[in-house]
Amino acid sequence: MNNGFRRLTILVAWALFVFFGILVISLFGFVSPSRLVTVATSARVLFSIKLSVGAALLATGLSLVIAVPTAYALSRFEFFGKKAIDLALELPMVVTPIALGALLLIFFNTRLGTLIQQSRLSFVFEFPGIVLAQFVTTVGIATRLLKTTFDGIPPRYEAVACTLGATPAQAFRLVTLPMAVPGILAATVLTFAKCIGEFGATIMLAGSMPMKTETLPISIFMRLSGADVEGMAVLILILLTVGLSSLALVKTMLHTSYD
Repeated sequence: MNNGFRRLTILVAWALFVFFGILVISLFGFVSPSRLVTVATSARVLFSIKLSVGAALLATGLSLVIAVPTAYALSRFEFFGKKAIDLALELPMVVTPIALGALLLIFFNTRLGTLIQQSRLSFVFEFPGIVLAQFVTTVGIATRLLKTTFDGIPPRYEAVACTLGATPAQAFRLVTLPMAVPGILAATVLTFAKCIGEFGATIMLAGSMPMKTETLPISIFMRLSGADVEGMAVLILILLTVGLSSLALVKTMLHTSYD
């Protein structure tokens, strides 16, 4: 019975792998080697790759700067508005990215938003808009991941550090933060991978201007709109390569750190 159940669970796992494998392999049926090189090395695609990676790095860094203290507060303290903040983190999960992008666009058409737009930092149809769109769609996920990490670290370690003379901030920096490194690393890479693939909020707020705000996912959409299936397949392969390479890297680093 146990062996049968073991085989069944493994079979389901392999079936899932085969399903996704077939989807990826099917891309190669639409891509010729010459077309792959031509599309991947074109100036427009190279710009989209640089734009996507640059914006994703900035959005990931911004998400972590906000997510680390927020996750720690939600994990360790009871305070007024905690449930409301916890509920707000679900917004990117219950509202589609396109709706989030529309919310940002509507905000920048209010008086406050217009005032911000008239300052030196403009978001609508600009590079900062890409970063903001990616940040809005990922900060909740990053906070959730980090809260789970802090929940798994017993508070007594910080209490012991405080009895030895450390301040709460020092206990966090010298005790809790080093123990949370694997979780922070995982949240960083997963957030980065999510930012790389973000489409809906980005196209709503930043648009799809070639050589300006056209990220990789938007470029994929534009190729599809132009019925360029082969070019679209190439860009999907590039996107998969970047995202899966990031995830493989963090899994290797996590495995090494635990060993």
